[in-house]
Amino acid sequence: MHTDTESRPPMCHLEIDDRGVARLTLDRPEVHNAFDDHLIGQLNDHLRRAGELAHRGEVRLLVLASKGKNFSAGADLHWMKRMADYDFEDNLVDARELSALMHGLDTLPCPTVCRVQGAAFGGAVGLAACCDIVVASEKARFCLSEVRIGLSPAVISPYVQRAIGERQLRRYALTAEVIDAAIAQQLELAHCVVEPDALDATVDAMIDTLLATSPQASRATKALLAEVAREPDSNATRDHTCRIISELRVSHEGQEGLASFFEKRRPAWAPDSDTERHS
Repeated sequence: MHTDTESRPPMCHLEIDDRGVARLTLDRPEVHNAFDDHLIGQLNDHLRRAGELAHRGEVRLLVLASKGKNFSAGADLHWMKRMADYDFEDNLVDARELSALMHGLDTLPCPTVCRVQGAAFGGAVGLAACCDIVVASEKARFCLSEVRIGLSPAVISPYVQRAIGERQLRRYALTAEVIDAAIAQQLELAHCVVEPDALDATVDAMIDTLLATSPQASRATKALLAEVAREPDSNATRDHTCRIISELRVSHEGQEGLASFFEKRRPAWAPDSDTERHS
C-alpha cells in the first residue's frame, strides 16, 4: 500500500546553506501543498537527516515553508479517497506516520521557524504548532477543519493544545472556525504577524537573530525546555537544570561566550553583521 518515498517524485525539498540554515519546503502549489502519505514520508526522511546534522552541529536552525499562495490545505483529497477504503490497520499505519512527522518536527534538536503565507488547515496547524517560532502573513488563515468531515484533529491535538491551551482548543477543534492571523497571534499560535511583502524579510531577520546565539546552548535549551514543560517542578528537574547550566559554563562555547561578553566582541559563532545571506 505504501510506496517507497525514494521512488516518488519530490514533493518537498531540503536545502542547507553554508551557515547551517536548513530550509524544508513543501512543493505542491498546484494542490495548495496538501499532504498525503508520500509527502509525509518524504518530510519524515528530510527531518531525520536534518536532525542528524543538527546533532552534529552542522545544521543551526530549520525553516519550514511552502511554495505558492497557501502554506498547506491539509489532507490531499485523493489521499482521503484512498483512506476511505483502508481498514483499521491501514489507517493506523498512516496515522503513525503523521504522528512521527509531528514528533520529529517538535523534537528537532535545533530551533525551527515556520513561515505561513496563506491557508494552514487541518494537519498544517499541527506543523505550525510543532515549530518553535511561527511568522505569519496577515493573509494567513488557520483552521482545525476535521470535524466538518466527520474526523478529529487527533494526532495533532497534543501540540496544538500546548500552543493555544486546552480551553481555546476545545472551541476551535469543535467548531472548525477559521482563525485569522490576528486571532492566531492572540492565541499564541503565531508569534508575529506581518504584511505579506514583509514576510520573507521578517523570517530572514529571525534567522539572523537565531544565528547570533550559541549553537550548543540553543540545542541544550530546546531539550531542557521540553523536559521542564513535562515536569516543571520536581527534584529531578531542578537537579537537571543545575547540571545543564554548570555543563554549559565550563564548555568551550560557554567560555567563549563569557569571554566575548567581557571583551565586548562578537562570539566566534556569530556571523559578522555584513555577512551576506545565502539562499
